[in-house]
Amino acid sequence: METTIKLEPTQKQLELFGPGDSFLRLIRKSLDVTISARQNTLTLSGTEKNVNKAAEVFNKMQEQLKKYHSLSSEDISVFMMQSDSDFKDENNAPISVYSHKKAIKPNTKGQMKYVQTMLKNDLTFCIGPAGTGKTYLAVAIAVSMLKKKQIRRIVLARPAVEAGEKLGFLPGDLQAKVNPYLRPLFDAIEDMMEFNQMRKLMDLDIIEIIPLAFMRGRTLNESVIICDEAQNTSPMQMLMVLTRLGQGSKMIITGDITQIDLPAGQKSGMIEAIETLRRIKGIGYVQLSQTDIVRHKLVQNIVQAYKKRVPKK
Repeated sequence: METTIKLEPTQKQLELFGPGDSFLRLIRKSLDVTISARQNTLTLSGTEKNVNKAAEVFNKMQEQLKKYHSLSSEDISVFMMQSDSDFKDENNAPISVYSHKKAIKPNTKGQMKYVQTMLKNDLTFCIGPAGTGKTYLAVAIAVSMLKKKQIRRIVLARPAVEAGEKLGFLPGDLQAKVNPYLRPLFDAIEDMMEFNQMRKLMDLDIIEIIPLAFMRGRTLNESVIICDEAQNTSPMQMLMVLTRLGQGSKMIITGDITQIDLPAGQKSGMIEAIETLRRIKGIGYVQLSQTDIVRHKLVQNIVQAYKKRVPKK
């Protein structure tokens, strides 16, 4: 099968094709199609299924460039994992954040369910492997709500699993000791707003990125509270977090229950909470899987390989 795609006249081919035509090579190799470019047209040839998929990817690439003036190999990898039949446009709208550099939106069915669940419920539990967007999408929802003035504060917390005796041996003051544990949360926020804006909001305590223990004794009203890496909370810590939920607030608990770093024999507070609260109405539960991984395409294969690995006796 062969089809022709007309390129937008205002679109720069260098941006669409990538440095040294790297985007074309990525699509050609991944989808097993032949691509030839001539003036303002692309000709695709191959099997009907692959050609249709490649055409869909190029259309999304042009739309991305037209709206956001940027395109990366990661974007293309995501487009290749998507299908037009996966989502309805109105359900896959970008999440509005402060940054206009990129579109932030659910890229898989699981992620779309996750976003809808967070918006619908005041308390959401989400479990899933690394790379599925558990933290990133939760932060995006929080930032979007802050931008729309639906909340007054964002609180991002993580348990520092080694924050007991081991933490004391690390150099520096308390902030220097805990920053490595909180770095992924900083990274997510920085991707959604300018650094100076983030710093200003943090100085005003509108955005707090803190170790879990700093939440004790507080009631958080009109806030989005995100507890990340919650598989590493103890049952008492999880109860403490859950009871911080105040009026007009939303709480999102995320974690990967296959990566528990607690001492042997200690039960995860996240697992216990899900078991205990499952029958309560108004609490959302989402389980993402390896099919929802949107990092480098190799990450899915890595997760799958480790999942199949049989431990030696």
